[in-house]
Amino acid sequence: MGGAGAVFWKELTDYLGSKRFLIIFLIIVAVSLFSSYGATESLSPETTYPEYLFVMLLSSSGGGLPSFLFFISFFGPLIGIVLGFDAINSERSRGTLSLLLSQPIYRDAVINGKFLAGLATVAIMIASIIVMITGVSIGKLGVVPNGQEVARVVLFFLACVLYVAFWLSLAILFSLVFARSSTSALVSIAVWIFLSFFIYMVAGVIADEMVPLTQQSAIEEIAKHEGIRSMIMRLSPSVLLEEISSAILNPSIRLFGIVMESQLKGLIVSPLSIGQSLMVVWPQFVALVALSIVCFAVSYVAFMRQEIRSI
Repeated sequence: MGGAGAVFWKELTDYLGSKRFLIIFLIIVAVSLFSSYGATESLSPETTYPEYLFVMLLSSSGGGLPSFLFFISFFGPLIGIVLGFDAINSERSRGTLSLLLSQPIYRDAVINGKFLAGLATVAIMIASIIVMITGVSIGKLGVVPNGQEVARVVLFFLACVLYVAFWLSLAILFSLVFARSSTSALVSIAVWIFLSFFIYMVAGVIADEMVPLTQQSAIEEIAKHEGIRSMIMRLSPSVLLEEISSAILNPSIRLFGIVMESQLKGLIVSPLSIGQSLMVVWPQFVALVALSIVCFAVSYVAFMRQEIRSI
């Protein structure tokens, strides 16, 4: 790990000062603030669960704009891809990678430093936006987040960082596999489009093939069809983030999908506590962590095994 600190600070400085990052960051900040300001118009202290008014602001839409959650779900992958698609192959094309490794810096320090710097950049960006939205809510609604809301926002923040971390590690992996930055960017975007949009159609087709539905289908068949569809869709980080955020930001959510009458027996009355909400989406949280770790581990192993001196 020798030299990881130097690589981290150098990369962090480059990320925060790059024009492409600043452009996307400013777009997300502007749209998120407008969206949050519009959402305050649709919320009031008379809303259901007024003690959770602040967290509902993050998932509510208003003023013709989607919610802040939607923008993070949509633009988050782009941030990760922008930070990572040329992390290695740009160094390779400029000939600086072999020069960097000729210094007293271990090879793993390079990829660890680049990934951690990208992760820190994402964390700073999302935390800054949430703080600005907090200012909007206090100024517009006069609502100060309570302890439960702060805990829910922290969990939501962690989920967003993990979500973008997956796309960052995926982009770094493609920057290792492909020699040209343009190719790694295009492949990263293609994967993003498939996992964010086409996965819904693929899941529907597979579910239709495995459990065909008709107008006379029983509720058990419909539930089985929906279960297969949901299981396939959860291969997408976007779906995982959506479910995690829905349960964390809305304490009334206790189950996902079609609920059978037998499942309603013994359910805890809403609103749920923060621990109970976390239990609802614990599998999705673990899956999101696993996706990010596995993707970075593959990048790490590929980089450690790659021949650098001949490049």
